[in-house]
Amino acid sequence: MTTHTAVRPAFADLVDLWAPVRQLGTGFDFCEGPVWHPREQHLLFSDMPGDVRRRWDKSGVREVKRPANKCNGMTYDAELNLIVCEHATSSLIRERPDGQREVLASHFEGQELNSPNDVVVKSDGSIYFSDPWYGRMPVFGVERPRQLGFQGVYRIPPGGGEPQLLVDRYLFDQPNGLCFCPTEDRLFVNDTVQHNIRVFPILADGRLGPGRILASGIVSASEPGVPDGMKCDAQGNLWVCGPGGVWVYTIKGELIGKLRVPELVGNLAWGGPDWRTLFLTATHSLYAVETKIGPRMEPFMKAGGGTVRGGSPASEPVSGVKPAATVAPSGAKKAAAGYHLDPARCALIIQDMQNDVVMEGGAFASSGSPEHCRQQNAIANGAKLAHAARARGIPVIHVWFVVEPGAPGVTMNAPLFEGLADAKALVRGTWGCAPVPGLEAQAGDHVVEKCRMSAWEGTRLETVVKALGRDVVIVTGAWTNMSIEHTARTGADKGYFMLVPEDACSTMNAEWHAASVNYALQNVCVVTDVDAVIAATDG
Repeated sequence: MTTHTAVRPAFADLVDLWAPVRQLGTGFDFCEGPVWHPREQHLLFSDMPGDVRRRWDKSGVREVKRPANKCNGMTYDAELNLIVCEHATSSLIRERPDGQREVLASHFEGQELNSPNDVVVKSDGSIYFSDPWYGRMPVFGVERPRQLGFQGVYRIPPGGGEPQLLVDRYLFDQPNGLCFCPTEDRLFVNDTVQHNIRVFPILADGRLGPGRILASGIVSASEPGVPDGMKCDAQGNLWVCGPGGVWVYTIKGELIGKLRVPELVGNLAWGGPDWRTLFLTATHSLYAVETKIGPRMEPFMKAGGGTVRGGSPASEPVSGVKPAATVAPSGAKKAAAGYHLDPARCALIIQDMQNDVVMEGGAFASSGSPEHCRQQNAIANGAKLAHAARARGIPVIHVWFVVEPGAPGVTMNAPLFEGLADAKALVRGTWGCAPVPGLEAQAGDHVVEKCRMSAWEGTRLETVVKALGRDVVIVTGAWTNMSIEHTARTGADKGYFMLVPEDACSTMNAEWHAASVNYALQNVCVVTDVDAVIAATDG
């Protein structure tokens, strides 16, 4: 008999069914609110009845705060300030590393909040939290009358402000765990009393659209446990506390497995040096189990620095890439499909897709470039990827080779640059310099100009990428063995995780293209295709 239960075979891809659930500490009153510090490599967790906050690291468990205002859910913001739900004060607060305490929310419409319970931070800095009234009950909080007549879910806008009620006042009995999907365009909220999970679209202004029940019946007559803490993994699966341990649902609401835990589980969080350890705060103990998948990217997870092994965008930007490869009809060796990309970390580059470079009648048409571009269907494939990227919030960056009349500032130190000047190619304002039809810059896109093969050299590309907070760079365009290869190599040297969808790239002929993607590029990036990238970014 296996330790854990696979309702569907796919559950075995997320966790070894025999994976041991290790007890890291015990003797507590009731544990909650686990969160992993990505730099200091420790776990904080709450003990509400004991009114204490504890820390676990390799040396064991120790107290770090007593009294702790009966704290419950905790997370970090992007600057690694601790965000804490306090039952005793009915407040959501921010604790800075120097100990400074700031109240983020305590009232709504002049009335005290019930007791903030769980909290998540979005990439734009807005904060979402649930507000059941458990903190006004004996044991778990400070017993006192409620001032609000409902239990809501709220948002604090980026930069602060009054909490915004996001749902109908009487939709929830006791809203509890909440989390975003990997693309941050949906919010999941569970209800401990109704035993269900709801999903809400997130609107452009950060508020929520009409929700629906995603999963229900999270209850058992024979095993203790109800919906409580909840987290989303890199693939969009939901891990929610439930009877007997943790129930795991797909993003479509299909139950695929159950993680068995010896005690009633109140909350969970991924951590560890590779983000593959799932920490479980239970009634009287802290547990951990190793998983094959990691968490969906949260803003604070980027603060750890470096890249580690992982099955999540938090640990390794491209999760699930297998060593095995497939071979395209063009002969290109590509990474096996099935990996995941976090759109919040990605940027798409469309490089040198200009008339002189790849179109008939262009300055370099005699090279064979237009024919190979047609063979690759590179323009249509690039446009398809750009459309999907914009829909997922992935910024599109056009990198254009632009030369002033007479080619001033272009050094004649290489045949490529000499040929460019001789052909009077890519001169600003000419047809040859213009982007090819179908790959023009659209509203919201970025444009970077260059005079070198690499998109990074002497340009503002890295300034744009860093300002956007992206560290996964998808490179498309022309020419594969020149600009694409140079850009991928330099990006890898700079520490970015590079991907090249080879069917959105072209060069002078198929042989040069295959040589580049099958040899040079294999060492510096993930060689893939447009459909795989779109599938990988689809939450």
